[in-house]
Amino acid sequence: MTPRRSLTGLVPLLLVAATATACGGDDSATSTSDSGKKLDKVTLTLNWYPYGEHAPFYYGKQQKIFEKHGIDLQIQAGQGSQKTVQATGAGQSDFGWADTPAVLAGVESGVKVKSLGVFLQTTPASVQFFADQDIKAPADLKGKTVAGTTGDALSRTFPAFLKANDLKESDVKVQNTDPAGKIAAVISGKTDGLLGYASDQGPIMQNKAKKDVAYLRFSEHGLNFYSNGLIAGQQVLQGRKDLAARMAKAVSESWSAAEKSPGPAVAAMDGASDQLPPEGVLSEQFKTTLTLLHTDATKGKAPGVNTDGDWQQTIDVFKQAGMVKDGKPVADYWASDAAVKG
Repeated sequence: MTPRRSLTGLVPLLLVAATATACGGDDSATSTSDSGKKLDKVTLTLNWYPYGEHAPFYYGKQQKIFEKHGIDLQIQAGQGSQKTVQATGAGQSDFGWADTPAVLAGVESGVKVKSLGVFLQTTPASVQFFADQDIKAPADLKGKTVAGTTGDALSRTFPAFLKANDLKESDVKVQNTDPAGKIAAVISGKTDGLLGYASDQGPIMQNKAKKDVAYLRFSEHGLNFYSNGLIAGQQVLQGRKDLAARMAKAVSESWSAAEKSPGPAVAAMDGASDQLPPEGVLSEQFKTTLTLLHTDATKGKAPGVNTDGDWQQTIDVFKQAGMVKDGKPVADYWASDAAVKG
């Protein structure tokens, strides 16, 4: 939903399929570390092009955390969470990093994929605007126009945000805008704000406009739900559950390490993509991301530890938003037996 996200055609799924490794045990799916340790070659497809939120994966690879768990990690840029879910479910990628709404919708449509743990447990969904606007609370949105994209998770849940704050849908005009054009709509003054993620668009808009950006976070105003997490397809979950468990643990440890060393973690992204935002933007994105790791139920737990209650709350939110018709049991979405523990 940023300008760089409109460039995803440069990384087609065919590339993911060509570089993804099979889930079998043949030599082509393994490598050997410098110390002589046998490693499983593993592909991880991100939700988008690399941005600050993804720092833990690059840091974990740099610090050989994945290697410690017997994993030779290959990180692929994505084309959006929906396509990452589809590619992971089809076995074109061993693992994926995707938004939970896309996982729920994918499972409901028959995609054989499950979560191994949601890491961003407080949604970064927000209304974003320049700080000099007279917007201090949800009530101040009345009569305003915000840029949104019809059908995406943000626009589908915005009515629930309004309702939670005693506003009607008619109180705020949502101008349908291409994802890549939302920031431009705000900077040009065509809209008063946009629907976006505090860990993504906000820092980019602030950098482009050289003006402070402020937020009304959904989570701080009565509406929270799960965001991005680690997913695996049925092929891995049924055929290589040990690999799934090792990957979940390695990702959790990488997030813990990156949380303790945010500067080095962001620096580890150097060269990750030609579309990489400036380091200052990456740092701000990751700083915000670190505020999203837990709910009240998981405070003090390792990154990626989930609860049935938080999952059910998320399912209920998206059922209300019409993105899930018949909410399935939590176990249909979350592979708790292979998930992050602790």
